Amino acid sequence: MTWTTQPRSRFGQIAAITKGVGPKVLLIHGVGLRAEAWAAQTDTLAENCHVMAVDMPGHGESARLPVDPQAVGPHLAGYTDAIAATLDQPAVVIGHSFGAMIAMDMATRYPDKVRAVAALNAIHQRDDAAKAAVNARAASLDGMTIADPTATLVRWFGSEPSAERDACRGWLREVDASGYQDAYRVFASQDGPSEEALRNLHCPALFLTGADEPNSTPEMSRRMAALAPRGQSEILAGAAHMLPMTHAAQVNAILKHFIQDKAK
Repeated sequence: MTWTTQPRSRFGQIAAITKGVGPKVLLIHGVGLRAEAWAAQTDTLAENCHVMAVDMPGHGESARLPVDPQAVGPHLAGYTDAIAATLDQPAVVIGHSFGAMIAMDMATRYPDKVRAVAALNAIHQRDDAAKAAVNARAASLDGMTIADPTATLVRWFGSEPSAERDACRGWLREVDASGYQDAYRVFASQDGPSEEALRNLHCPALFLTGADEPNSTPEMSRRMAALAPRGQSEILAGAAHMLPMTHAAQVNAILKHFIQDKAK
């Protein structure tokens, strides 16, 4: 498929692609991307749901979070608060990568707005090597120039060309440099949901990642699912970080079943 730019609706400072009618489903993409990263999911889920795929703050057509001169930079709560404010009814909240981090934070701090949560390629308790690598990448960003996306694309897709890789290259080259830096620094500074937060999570929770994912590893997803009272994990064979794009059919089937079966 192709990931062409789609029309947006506005919810304050947040822009979103909206489709369908029915139970609300909120989709949150990862750092450097935009709502179109969910293009393979929006039409399928909109067959039975009201789908809202947001541009996270500082990405796509959403405004950057306000800069507080007294703060070092944005915090995870700022992203969560801005996106949670778009919800006028409880939703099934689905996030990918940094979007998964936001989704889990929303489920923890806004339980009345989250009927169920799905965290795709989510991190939890990085090891020391992974922490050092992600913090080095965050430190290399200056907020003024667009980072060369080559290394990121290799981590996500390997070296083989594909339409998915080309779409991500375009988004990474077009993203606002300051918005990207803001989000990546928050992503690097966090370690995913705490064990306490997971144990106190009372909504259904799905943790989905790829078997070949070196950063948001299968073990992380299994560990989070074991801690959450209503948690479950799914590991896709042959998939890595960008599984919503590269393994859309399998992801869609899992998400449709989760929404129908667990979010009643």
